Amino acid sequence: MKKLALLILVMGCAAGAFAQNATNEKTLFERVTQIEKKMDWFNFYLNMQGSFDASFNYDQSGLSEAAFKMRQFRIEAKGNITPWLSYRWRQRLNRGNNGGNNIDNMPTSIDIAGIGVKLNDQFSFFAGKQCAAYGGIEFDLNPIEIYEYSDMIENMSNFMTGLNIAYQICDNHQLQFQILDSRNGSQDETYGPGFEKSRAPLLYTLNWNGNLFDGIYKTRWSASVMSETKDKQMYYYALGNDFTFSKKVNMFVDFMYSDEQIDRKGIITGMLENKDAALLDGHNALDAEYLSVVTKVNYRFQPKWNAFVKGMYETASVSKTRGDIEKGNYRTSYGYLAGIEYYPLEDSNLHFFCTFVGRSYKFTDRVAQKGYNTQRLEVGFIYQLPMF
Repeated sequence: MKKLALLILVMGCAAGAFAQNATNEKTLFERVTQIEKKMDWFNFYLNMQGSFDASFNYDQSGLSEAAFKMRQFRIEAKGNITPWLSYRWRQRLNRGNNGGNNIDNMPTSIDIAGIGVKLNDQFSFFAGKQCAAYGGIEFDLNPIEIYEYSDMIENMSNFMTGLNIAYQICDNHQLQFQILDSRNGSQDETYGPGFEKSRAPLLYTLNWNGNLFDGIYKTRWSASVMSETKDKQMYYYALGNDFTFSKKVNMFVDFMYSDEQIDRKGIITGMLENKDAALLDGHNALDAEYLSVVTKVNYRFQPKWNAFVKGMYETASVSKTRGDIEKGNYRTSYGYLAGIEYYPLEDSNLHFFCTFVGRSYKFTDRVAQKGYNTQRLEVGFIYQLPMF
């Protein structure tokens, strides 16, 4: 308890030292040159999330690690070249740059790299590497805003190369149809040996973004089918629901379900690593199912202060019995977060936070693994810093 109290005191002092009041947000270019930026063809940002973390595993020895971490560090450039032509590029600097063997010949560190074309007021498209148009409110947020992803999103391939076509039905409703490569690396890297190669390893997604009841209820729903290997697919459905009850209170609820004829996320495969490899077909389990429900409530009790709570419920299952790999649920996991955020600047997303993150994993009798719990206390900052 003395160690925990000391860590909390140190982290609280660090947060207080970082916070400084300001009245207006300008790019660094404007601050240095004292020249107002009037063009929109080049905007450059640093996306950062850094914190001091104290991690605990109460099933073992309590405190397992205390360290400073930069969980997110991305650079981003975007702009409008003409009224109909735009571009965007975003790259993670704290990820490896390997890409020579990737199917799209792009480094995995690059999230987004492509151009957007607006054909008219209704139709537009984006071509290049991009984020999959999966549904879900949290999935669509800037990654620096997320303290802990669900297992579903954490183990997904989210950035791939292809084409997104958007149709603006009216001011409040938009449809997107997207075709992407279904993977970044080679088939063997993704699924292991033993599978026949698909001639068109593609992902198809239909997405609906809605704005109902004067903005009180917003949707981000999607249905996707992915060609994994020959004659084996993944079906993914996501229903994102955002509710704005007042200027102070809002929440979202995301429902996600993935039916994978080959275990793309690898969670089930990891639990079956001691089973007969012949039943795993290339060392990836077959017929994996994942369900995830995520909800978060924000309460902006003061203009510069926000409190939140977040919960996650997830299951990992096998849908068909194969040999000694039985059908049924194998793991249930829970996530619980609570925190407070301070926004010192009026026209900026800079905020300092103190957050508690808890995870609990429970395994059924089908898995020779004991359940465990982890907790993490974080104090840090989040900032999309406008450089230019």
